Amino acid sequence: MIDLHVHTTESDGTFTPVAVIDAAQSLGVKVLAITDHDTFLGYDQASRHARAIRLHLVCGIELSTKLQGQSTHLLGYFPCPGATQSFRRWVLDLQRSRHERNIRLAEQLQKLGVPIKLSDLKANGVTGRPHFARRLVEIGFASNIQHAFDEYLAESGKAYVARDEPTLAEGLCRIRDAQGISSLAHPVRIKDDLALVLPELRDLGLDAIEAYHSDHSSEDTLWFLKLAADLRMLVTGGSDFHGANKPDVQLATGRNGNLWVPDIVLRWLTESERHLS
Repeated sequence: MIDLHVHTTESDGTFTPVAVIDAAQSLGVKVLAITDHDTFLGYDQASRHARAIRLHLVCGIELSTKLQGQSTHLLGYFPCPGATQSFRRWVLDLQRSRHERNIRLAEQLQKLGVPIKLSDLKANGVTGRPHFARRLVEIGFASNIQHAFDEYLAESGKAYVARDEPTLAEGLCRIRDAQGISSLAHPVRIKDDLALVLPELRDLGLDAIEAYHSDHSSEDTLWFLKLAADLRMLVTGGSDFHGANKPDVQLATGRNGNLWVPDIVLRWLTESERHLS
């Protein structure tokens, strides 16, 4: 089993990095990528434990970027020897931007009469909107996580505050310069016609598309596989596991067992490791 899109408590998941590794081992997962939002803290904490139990852990990250004004998530994978120090320094700048957004978001919620302070949020690493959502549920301003986003936190929500995010082109450039592999996360969420947009993204340096994802129907997956094949791009796949923050999405198997990532997606990983060894 393979899962190349997993979050921990170091971003917006509810499993600690070590707990994610243990859960993956218990399920028979052989290759796992921790892809926390704008941070490597989860991967760094899990790497020693993964080596000890001989689980192949891939260094990954999920970047929040902008594509034509739309928030677009970009996965970066660093097979060997991991992300460069210059890339890690750039990621720290992203975290500062996220923190500034969080301050403004808390202020906006307070203006709406919601008594939330950043100090109220239970976050180990990078704080994001899911932490606000859980707090909104805890204090009775939302019935569940999805309601919190719909009412307050999503782009159409009444407390939404935009982040100063890098462009997708910059994210691609940064990943490439760090000898990483880039993949367009959960492409089903792209509002534009992907068949028209994808060739341009490929020309900008996009390596892969996340064809296998818990949000995708079988028809979606087949369509994304065709797009990737037509453009001679790689494919990746993962559950987008967040633990209790997405209780219907399970590690490695997705939503109601709708996910199975085939071994062929690891071709880029083995080729990268062979090239860099």
